[in-house]
Order: sequence, then C-alpha cells, then structure tokens
Amino acid sequence: MSTWVFLRGLTREARHWGDFPTIFRGAIPNAQIIALDLPGNGALHKMASPLSVGEMAEYCRFELQARGIPPPYHLLAMSLGAMVAVAWAAHHAQEIGSGVLINTSLSPFSPFYRRLTPHNYPALLKLAFLGGDDLDWEKTILRLTSNHGEKHKEVLATWLSYRREYPVSNRNALRQLLAASRYRAPASLPSVPMLILGSRGDALVDPRCSQQLAFRWQAEIVEHPAAGHDIPLDDGHWVAEQVRNWLQRGL
Repeated sequence: MSTWVFLRGLTREARHWGDFPTIFRGAIPNAQIIALDLPGNGALHKMASPLSVGEMAEYCRFELQARGIPPPYHLLAMSLGAMVAVAWAAHHAQEIGSGVLINTSLSPFSPFYRRLTPHNYPALLKLAFLGGDDLDWEKTILRLTSNHGEKHKEVLATWLSYRREYPVSNRNALRQLLAASRYRAPASLPSVPMLILGSRGDALVDPRCSQQLAFRWQAEIVEHPAAGHDIPLDDGHWVAEQVRNWLQRGL
C-alpha cells in the first residue's frame, strides 16, 4: 500500500477534493489517501496560518507523525498546496516517494502577473476591500477555478456549507497569500520524482507557469486541454489517469 497525501490551495480544505479521492482509488487501488488541512483552513480554521510555506510543510510532517503514519509519502497537491509539497521535498526528500504538482506557480520561475492573471484582479480586490458575503466569495472562487458551469449549482451549495461550518478568516487568507508570495522554489528539481499537471484552460494562473517550471526542472508535464485551475474538480478521472500512467512508466 502506498500513502498519498493530498494538499489543497489557498483557503481551501480537505473536503474541497469532493469525489476525487474515490476516483483516485479507482485508478490506484493500493492508495491510502490522507487529505490534510493546512493550518487556518477547514477543521484548523481557528489556528493562525503560518507566514511561510516551509512552516506549512513542517506542520504536515508533524501531523502525519502524530497520526503514526510513516513515510514514504507520495504528495498530490495543487496551487498553494503544491508549494508546500515542493518545500517538503526540498528539505526532507528522504520522506517523499514522489510528487504530483497541479497548476502551481512558483517564484522565481514566473512573474507575479502570470502567477495570478491580471484580469482576475478587479473581482478579487472588490471582495477583499469592499467585502462580500459567503455566497459572493464562493461564487467568485468557483467561477475562477472551474470551467464546468454545469457542475456549479451543486458544487456551490456544498462549498457554501463548508465555508459556513469552518470559516477562514480574512486574516488567515492574507497570511496564506503572503506566505505564497514570499516563497521561492529551489532552482533545480528536488531529488524526488515529480509529475507536473497543468491546464491550458486555467483562468486563474497562466498555464505558462507550469510549462516554465517543467522546463527549468526538466520534469515531465502533461496538460489538460480545457479544464480550469481546479482540474480534479473539472476532470478528476483525467488526473487519476495521468498519475496511473506515470506510475506505470516507473516515475
């Protein structure tokens, strides 16, 4: 059995994976999946989010140790979670069996205007400075991260219930954003097998961020032709299939 640790992005929690863990187990039958919340999100929403990505990685390590789950760990992570995965692999490579990075954006490989595309600034700044209720926030996040509008009604109701049960404070959201903006990835690929998954339809992060990362690290990359930033939501079967194929090729 292989242990897979799933890590989500900015202000998101373990439950936001939806039915993807079930889909993943169908493709990787021996997978033990541990979906962790980062401090400040989900069940940990009352904790202060760390101001560095490295601290987030350390929290994940200690949490797994406390649960008695030994390495090696295989990391599947997206966005901010993928930064955490990189920091983890860079400093504790002996614990990591492999990593799958989904639609991440890393400094110094990509400029800020590609890491968060400018046409999204007005909507996000409006919510941040003028405020918005729970529905406004979740509708905006879903619109920016998913290209499958037919799924939105059901997903929106679910995400809204998550936000109301475990609200992420504006302070923690800003702390996570600051941590992400300050993080600088290593210049070369950590000594861990890495698969990079991107999407040409990502409206939140420029697809060139994943492309540039793969080029600089000489890592394998596979791109979805149409999914949004949240590829596991838009096409979870595709993600699971790419991971399975990669594992079968021997990483």
